[in-house]
Amino acid sequence: MKKLLFLLIVLCTVSCKKYVVSFEQPTNMKLDNIKLEVYIDKEKVQDINLKATEALPTYETVGLSVSGEGKHLLQVKVKDTTFSFDVKYPEEKFIRIITNLKPNGKIHVGILKQNYKYKS
Repeated sequence: MKKLLFLLIVLCTVSCKKYVVSFEQPTNMKLDNIKLEVYIDKEKVQDINLKATEALPTYETVGLSVSGEGKHLLQVKVKDTTFSFDVKYPEEKFIRIITNLKPNGKIHVGILKQNYKYKS
């Protein structure tokens, strides 16, 4: 019975479809305590609070579940602006979100996506 339960847990873990998303924590102190709202297919899935650092950027990595394979809409909302990205599962399973402050004072969110893990 224990082996069956263990096998069921392993199969569930392996079959779950998730994007692995790393949020870069900025080095610009003006971006400290900024809240990012993350949506997949227009459904809110995560809130991320940026914590600025004066050293090298760090990353907060989360797993975001998706309903199935294919094209999905990833949206990141910061203050009053929403940034939208089309991502494909499993081709673009690993995603890195980067937040920058433009010279005009506006916040910009960029994305990197690939099908293998990023090196730390």
